[in-house]
Amino acid sequence: SLWKVLGSREAVIDGDRRISFAEFGDRVMRTTHALHELGLRPGDSCAVLMYNGATWFLINQACNISGFKMPMLNWHLNPNELVHCVNISRAKVLVIDPEFCAAVQEVRQQLRVDHIVVAGDGAIPADMAGLELLIARAEPKLYPGKFHISSKAYSGGTTGTPKFIDIDQASLLGEHDAARRGASREEAVRMTIMQLSALGWYGLGDLKDAQTGNARSLIPGPLYHAGVQVAVLPFLFGGTVVPMRKFSPEGFLKAIQDERINWTFVAPTMLERVLALPDDIKHRYRLSSMRTLICAAAPCPAHVKREVNQLFRRQGAPDDVFHEYYGASETGIITVLLPSDYQEDPERYRSVGKVRTAECRIYDDESKHWAPALKSGKVLLRSALTFGLQYAGDQKKADASFKLIDGSYWYDDGLVGYLDEHNFLYLTSREKEMIISGGVNVFPNEIEEVIKTYPVVLDVAVVRAPDADLGEVPAAMIQLRDGMNATGEEILEHCRASGLYGFKIPRRIEFVDLPR
Repeated sequence: SLWKVLGSREAVIDGDRRISFAEFGDRVMRTTHALHELGLRPGDSCAVLMYNGATWFLINQACNISGFKMPMLNWHLNPNELVHCVNISRAKVLVIDPEFCAAVQEVRQQLRVDHIVVAGDGAIPADMAGLELLIARAEPKLYPGKFHISSKAYSGGTTGTPKFIDIDQASLLGEHDAARRGASREEAVRMTIMQLSALGWYGLGDLKDAQTGNARSLIPGPLYHAGVQVAVLPFLFGGTVVPMRKFSPEGFLKAIQDERINWTFVAPTMLERVLALPDDIKHRYRLSSMRTLICAAAPCPAHVKREVNQLFRRQGAPDDVFHEYYGASETGIITVLLPSDYQEDPERYRSVGKVRTAECRIYDDESKHWAPALKSGKVLLRSALTFGLQYAGDQKKADASFKLIDGSYWYDDGLVGYLDEHNFLYLTSREKEMIISGGVNVFPNEIEEVIKTYPVVLDVAVVRAPDADLGEVPAAMIQLRDGMNATGEEILEHCRASGLYGFKIPRRIEFVDLPR
């Protein structure tokens, strides 16, 4: 009914293609029929290996209304990882963009899928099916199935092959507490409502484009990423989505201007690339439509948050636009940072927001008690998603991420941080990244934030380096802005002038091109 009511409103803008809700709805129904004819039934998986574009949304919505799962595959996977990720999801159908035909054919015999379907109008390999042909033959027919959020993410894969996160949505609100790690149904309902409240905190219902009256969401990040699903959410409420095939800093600003974007999700690196543009390019575009720019997926330096607000306000935005959250693929959104928070207290720019959409507490491993306000410790979490967290084929690894404290299971995301007296969360480091230099804990984030404020620095990663005397010391891998130069001593002097001292001063500095 949403598609019928919205009719001619733009649903997806994919390059030169502008697809209305009516057209999109018809194609979704036909796609649903086509997938059903391939043997998919509620609970089955249809994996996607696709770039950002209209077809991703087509498969996603077909799975949403049919009760199918949609594992989202990272297009950077090597052949062995691709085979593992497809097979662990138990996908019966794999839908791919034409660019991936050769890579998939190379491992076809190892993939335990019934069908491989290729999007687009080009030549289709003999052992694969063409999506457009399947849709053309199908009827716009709705099969019985309960609507659900079909997107299934994989863990980041920072410690090996990505793990498939398969949360059983039905068990979250079912009758059996054991299926929720002991949480009651009442608690699960409360936590679910808290999670959904993020849409209210971010003001989704208040976004009214002057021409179309709806939210218009720009999607510059890869749609296989769990965090990027925040940019998809407006689509489920009649919002228009504009997926970018590939992010570019200027293209990002141009799209906001040309498509009147008022909602987007970005990673901090994207904002840093935008701010690094020459002033004449940054000041070329009108950004008055932007209201909710949401940032997550990595630590964002406070100065970047401030400078993004300054840029957008200079270019026409009526208020600060920077919003943030902290969360994980396994937990959903935990904290929310709003403009009103840091407008009330600028110190909160350093935080990742207030605990609003789940539960978060700090645990002191030494005392084995909850830490008081302002004391650092393990960041432990409880949310609706943690109640039903499962890693397909490796449940022991999922269970190992939980701590039983005071009769409840808390998820340990491997982070160190503290809560202030108003329940704002400040993250200091990941436990695995923490450098122990001469017995002193050194947090890379703190050093990186200082170095990034040096005018000629584009990006930096602080890592541990071995040291015969201190065990390990911080080393800074620095990427300079194009055409700029600096010496190691200049960087060190900037660190000292900015308040770093002792073990926090990098012992090694190298100038490199950092991969992102």
